[in-house]
Amino acid sequence: MQDELQHLKNLGKTSAQWLHAVGIHSASDLRRRGAVEAYRAVKARGFRASKVLLYAIEGALLDVHWNDIPPHRKAFLNEQVEDLFKLKKG
Repeated sequence: MQDELQHLKNLGKTSAQWLHAVGIHSASDLRRRGAVEAYRAVKARGFRASKVLLYAIEGALLDVHWNDIPPHRKAFLNEQVEDLFKLKKG
């Protein structure tokens, strides 16, 4: 079976499995959820994902290597993640 997520830039078998586990099964699912929410869902499920997954998802959505995402964009994504985790704890 072909896994659509694994055909996106930056996403491999493990990241695709984590995304499937949180209900993201296609590129359109990923676009709908966005990088921050997808990453938050993976972390909330208890997977030991690093921030590189956040950047990898963003890169997959933009079709660029995660390391080519500008530092200011990475900082913005990190702020959004922090805000989301604060809201969930609050």
